[in-house]
Amino acid sequence: MRLDDFDPNAIDVEDQRGGGGGFSVGRGGQVGCGTLVIALIAAVVFGVDPSQMLGGLSQPGQIEQVPGGEAAGGGGAAESCTVDAASRESCKALSSLNKTWAPLFQQANIQFQRPKLVFYSQRGSSGCGSAQSAMGPFYCPSDRGIYLDTDFYQQMDQQIGATGQFARDYVIAHEYGHHIQNLLGMSDQVHSLQEQNPRQANQLSVRLELQADCYAGVWAAKNRDRLEPGDMESGLNAAHQIGDDTLMKAAGRRPVEAAFTHGSSQQRMQWLRKGMETGNEDDCDTFADIRRSR
Repeated sequence: MRLDDFDPNAIDVEDQRGGGGGFSVGRGGQVGCGTLVIALIAAVVFGVDPSQMLGGLSQPGQIEQVPGGEAAGGGGAAESCTVDAASRESCKALSSLNKTWAPLFQQANIQFQRPKLVFYSQRGSSGCGSAQSAMGPFYCPSDRGIYLDTDFYQQMDQQIGATGQFARDYVIAHEYGHHIQNLLGMSDQVHSLQEQNPRQANQLSVRLELQADCYAGVWAAKNRDRLEPGDMESGLNAAHQIGDDTLMKAAGRRPVEAAFTHGSSQQRMQWLRKGMETGNEDDCDTFADIRRSR
């Protein structure tokens, strides 16, 4: 995907890797193909925050753009985003996502706030507790942060079989989808439903994750002129590789739908494809049948 370079003043970045630099790509210890891989991928989409469609909400509010953040190590986005190629790539995706989603919120008259991208290595801290590489990328609604250890990209390529730049862009776009859900204000409602109906908690989680997949596809569709041959296939392959059933099989477990929290490979591909084909965020309503049944 051919994305413009980032504007350091238009994105919010925090760096917990130490001084905004010194990031070591080669660290000891590889994540094996087993339960740890499932834990790691389960958090490719770990942000647990819901939403409804932008077109279905119309709450008064002004667009709020938060000033660019400073890295924890003293440098700003310009320094943190240029530590290595993976960091720059992630910041370019973040910049594109901001440019794509902010106008949609403005059109719907809903307040928009940019998320921050937080780089860390092996261990970090978030508003939702500790961040660990084994968790994979995740979104924390408490501080509106997308947390990423970029070593995860190597694991995607070498261990999971999710290759290509767009597969990596999809990871950021999915977590950004959880930010969209959080801003739209249905997080507490869905969490409340999960508490009221513990047996359906996993099903509700799956709906959130599939919607974030769809939102990732919408972002890609709205930047269709930036897509390159093979991008759609790369994204769909990544969605397939991180489906609950595929991960369970890779770990030597029998897939059990009741235990799914992120959706099957088929479901994840379906909703990512839907977003990419329609380019319409209103088509990402994974909760429609629940509302109709009420």
